[in-house]
Amino acid sequence: MSTLTKPNHIGRKISRIRELRDMKQEALAQALGTNQQAISAIENSETIDEEKLKAIAEALGVSVEGIKNFSEEAILNNIQNNYEGSVVHSGPTVNHNCSFNPLDKVVELYERLVQAEKDKVEYLERLMKEK
Repeated sequence: MSTLTKPNHIGRKISRIRELRDMKQEALAQALGTNQQAISAIENSETIDEEKLKAIAEALGVSVEGIKNFSEEAILNNIQNNYEGSVVHSGPTVNHNCSFNPLDKVVELYERLVQAEKDKVEYLERLMKEK
């Protein structure tokens, strides 16, 4: 009796993380001091030795465990759970809506600037009259 499990294909995980980082194979190859064909071969490998995996993780800006435990389902769940309007919250609810009208704030700032300029003009006129 066998159970169907998803293979832990490290190469595919590296490929997906690289794509999510918006990095081309050539850029990863350059960071590792190799060529694009070598990166392609790595991404098609189910297993990778630890030293090479450490170097790849460093070049991608993630941990080795991050590569080994990478799961697109987990990322999608994380995004969905943290997205505004999500039903499931693991912490305090965050309101991303403005509690004020930004245009009102711009008008208020403009009115204060105009008033400051009027005050300056009035002050300068007084100085001119005194002389």
